[in-house]
Amino acid sequence: NNGAFKRRFGFKPTMLSAEETERHTGHKVGGVCPFALNEDLEVYLDVSLKRFPVVYPAAGTSNSAIPLSPDELYFLANASDWVEVGKIIE
Repeated sequence: NNGAFKRRFGFKPTMLSAEETERHTGHKVGGVCPFALNEDLEVYLDVSLKRFPVVYPAAGTSNSAIPLSPDELYFLANASDWVEVGKIIE
């Protein structure tokens, strides 16, 4: 939800290129993990994740994932905050 993102963060969201993504996170597109990042990046999690008992974030490669509760993910990612910027498709 671009409008909600802009209201929360003060700028329009844009997608990074594959090269920029890997440079900033240390992970290739498809395997970007919200923890074990290269740089001191702020991680935000969308509140829509809370509707699931278990989520499966990528674990560093395009064919790996780890089952975590949303609260475990928040802790492991050292997340800065829960935000409401996604659109739930019904």
